[in-house]
Amino acid sequence: MKRLFDLVLSAIGCIILWPIFFYIAIKIKQEDKGPIFYRGIRIGLKGKPFRIYKFRTMCINAEEIGPSSTADGDSRITCIGRWIRKYKIDELPQLLNVLSGQMSMVGPRPQVLWAVKLYTSEEKKILNVKPGITDYASLLFSNEADILKGSKDPDKVYLKKIHPEKTRLALYYVNNNSIKIDLKIILMTLKKIIWGK
Repeated sequence: MKRLFDLVLSAIGCIILWPIFFYIAIKIKQEDKGPIFYRGIRIGLKGKPFRIYKFRTMCINAEEIGPSSTADGDSRITCIGRWIRKYKIDELPQLLNVLSGQMSMVGPRPQVLWAVKLYTSEEKKILNVKPGITDYASLLFSNEADILKGSKDPDKVYLKKIHPEKTRLALYYVNNNSIKIDLKIILMTLKKIIWGK
């Protein structure tokens, strides 16, 4: 049932949003001729790595010159990237990950390998569900870049101020998920995007 739910919503999303995809792709190419998508490695269901789709918002070699956590004001962010991040448009291509079965519309946000290696035995339960585009933690930490702003070590600040609560909320979802909760989170996410609340 959840897979059908994901397929229908992601397909509808891709159809409705393709003009935005096309426009953003052109703007990214115009700025520095680099790739349209960022395809970083994330850890998915059962600990299986996969490449996530995001619109690229940073310079071409960003992963080689800075941390995996990104603070607001990071010099690696491109001009068009700042606008894309402001309106959360960079996450939209993950609809392709949902279509391919690597992600779900709703579920714990996929983590990088170093963060997953820090999971306790209890926290490893998070890997029993597909990661999602949105979840309770995405709503709570929609201003994550602001929290990390000005930090000399964004990864360290992330671990201290964000990771514990994100993990707690992810476990809550794993233990209580249902289509009803998924619909609730999607509606809350749309409200957050449209009205900022």
